[in-house]
Amino acid sequence: MNGACLRFRDEGRGPAVLLVHGWTLDLEMWDPLVSALRDRFRLIRLDRRGHGLSRGMPAPECDSEDLAALCRHLRLSRVALLGMSQGVRAVLGFACAVPGQVLALILDGPPPLDSTSDPEVPLDQYAALVRTHGIEAFRREWARHALMQLRTQDPEVRALLAAMIARYPGEDLRQPAPRAEPAAAPLGLEPLRIPALVVGGEHDLPARRQAAETLAARLPNAELAVIPGAGHLPNLDNPDAYSQVCREFLTRHCPRDTF
Repeated sequence: MNGACLRFRDEGRGPAVLLVHGWTLDLEMWDPLVSALRDRFRLIRLDRRGHGLSRGMPAPECDSEDLAALCRHLRLSRVALLGMSQGVRAVLGFACAVPGQVLALILDGPPPLDSTSDPEVPLDQYAALVRTHGIEAFRREWARHALMQLRTQDPEVRALLAAMIARYPGEDLRQPAPRAEPAAAPLGLEPLRIPALVVGGEHDLPARRQAAETLAARLPNAELAVIPGAGHLPNLDNPDAYSQVCREFLTRHCPRDTF
């Protein structure tokens, strides 16, 4: 797939929903949601290139094309998409390219969309840390970042997050010199009339909560949901509330005769 080999899982039966994870995570972040929704929906989740067990260099600019290739591979003509954090830009890019193929969007914890970089994630500092002290030093530092802090004390959930961070290959941080971020391609969101649910954790960082509100205001057919007792990872912090919000939204906008 254009220089990458992607791992994916395809579970459940019903309208198809593509699940797209954020940076340093992988498809296993969706375990609680898949368990809750596979009775009603077909949940297809992938490791983005360079994440989890997928091969290839991480390349956010290729994520939308990878989603399109996966849809072709599975012969999916209509889908809903759920993108989390960095994955939000991927699903929005896909939706802007082929809006007629998209039934609904769930946009979880979006970053500011006016740039491909994120001021809260110091990539150049992390790349320097990897070059001088190795990938394990980065993993320890990233696990302490505010975006990776869980509110839940569930030991299984905490172990799941730790395992994902430990699996992240970090090839995008192993470059010999800091990379210049490419200019962000503008997303034409205002004409995008696809039903959208913008989701955020009650205790996410202020900039992320503001980005969620801004995105919901820009999309003409969007609603906003706040998951109580959750930070940037609401599907892990409060999986019951998260799954219920997603189920209700997808049931309204993805009729069973679409698969």
